[in-house]
Amino acid sequence: MTDRQRVLRGRTAVVTGAARGLGAALARELAARGATVALLGLEPEALARVSASLPTPSRHWHVDVTDDAWTARVAEEVRRTLGPASVVVANAGVAEGGPFVDSDPYSWRRVIEVNLVGSAITARTFLPHLLDTRGHYLQIASLASMGAAPMMSAYCASKAGVESFSHSLRAELGPRGVGVGIAYLNWIDTDMIRESDRFPVMRELRAHMPLPARKTYSAEHMARRLVTAAERRAPSVYVPAWLRGVQAVRAVLPGPVALMTRRELTRSQFTATGLLGAGGSAAAASPGGRGRPPGRAGGEGARNRRA
Repeated sequence: MTDRQRVLRGRTAVVTGAARGLGAALARELAARGATVALLGLEPEALARVSASLPTPSRHWHVDVTDDAWTARVAEEVRRTLGPASVVVANAGVAEGGPFVDSDPYSWRRVIEVNLVGSAITARTFLPHLLDTRGHYLQIASLASMGAAPMMSAYCASKAGVESFSHSLRAELGPRGVGVGIAYLNWIDTDMIRESDRFPVMRELRAHMPLPARKTYSAEHMARRLVTAAERRAPSVYVPAWLRGVQAVRAVLPGPVALMTRRELTRSQFTATGLLGAGGSAAAASPGGRGRPPGRAGGEGARNRRA
């Protein structure tokens, strides 16, 4: 085992949106490298299953990251039970597709709240931990952070927002010893993406992307790359690697995208998808945390049996 592979051993790592998909894969990869993992999300039973599968001590908390007070209470419990976080991965996210003009205001706003506001609340509540540990905050962004696509206005706006937020945060926190990284990712094989393929608007959008941009990658592959980046305190990570090249041409992307839309996507009538996947359903059922059990900090799950 190399020194780098020992970096996370015995340290506490927090993952939001950890019930499934990339979040669950990140929790498993962090645990495989020796971290104690705090799993946060909106699906208690799914969180419990992921937590029970981990080889290191873990705990899970039901929490809506768009609720400041609820998230702050969970952060306090993470410190008390597992110790201050050395790594925080802001992964919680939802998506919807369809024309903006026909979009449902609630679903559109919910994407912004979970993806952008939820990331900011996660950072705010766990920054005291990271300042104590001189830790690392990793923000999950997207190709959509660099190039906006039609029919996904809320998602693209939210991911562009988290990119700018992370750049600001890095400039503020670097002098105080806290690292901030941005993960630029493409399509991931999750239930959200699989469900999106059922909708004509998403199939058509994906079909008109350049061939490399259509490829789907496993959550496990993504998680390995992201955890390695966190170990190295990398300021950015691109999966797949060709996404790095998009940075050089992002200023000219709006023109070709608008031309493609005019030629191809305006020929058909599309309807909105609503919030996609099981995670989207959970976010829709818990608007702003109002669905939480009264008087509790999010229904904390049991400690992993190896804890």
